[in-house]
Amino acid sequence: MATWQCVKNCGACCYLEPSERPELDEYLGSEELELYLSLVGEDGWCIHYNHQNRECSIYSNRPRFCRVQPEVFTEMFGIEPPELNDFAIDCCQQQIEGVYGADSTEMKQYNDQVGWV
Repeated sequence: MATWQCVKNCGACCYLEPSERPELDEYLGSEELELYLSLVGEDGWCIHYNHQNRECSIYSNRPRFCRVQPEVFTEMFGIEPPELNDFAIDCCQQQIEGVYGADSTEMKQYNDQVGWV
């Protein structure tokens, strides 16, 4: 069984371009939406994403909407804890495909590490 995990050297979730996420206001409250938009750099990437080491520079203090945790996904998306694993894997795969491509090194690395067959 595949098990969701954050994979190092990916960072696809740090690509925040709002035009590619038109439903933001459906799952973020007004304060969180304002915070989200304040994090988007001119290139569409989070201003806290370090492109050289491919890591978040505020990881331990990242916003709630950047956390893959049962209570966050229940509040934001209505996903119950038993559904979280498969939902999170699907979200990551969609984001990685959109940012890097379906046949990218990042997608292969992600699928290998989560055990996706």
